[in-house]
Amino acid sequence: MSDEDPITDPADADDIPGETPAQKALRLKTAKLDARPKPPRGGRFQREQAARIAAGKSKPWMTR
Repeated sequence: MSDEDPITDPADADDIPGETPAQKALRLKTAKLDARPKPPRGGRFQREQAARIAAGKSKPWMTR
């Protein structure tokens, strides 16, 4: 049996010829970030986000 079986070795499964380890890490990182669930866009949610008060406005005693 060969140690470099392309079917069972996951390290070689997503290699691109000529790609450096840094490029591969960046590609995998961006793919992982893109796969994350994203917040809803537009509609009521966006209006509620825009209507929020500023962070310091709820504590007027914190201002100088």
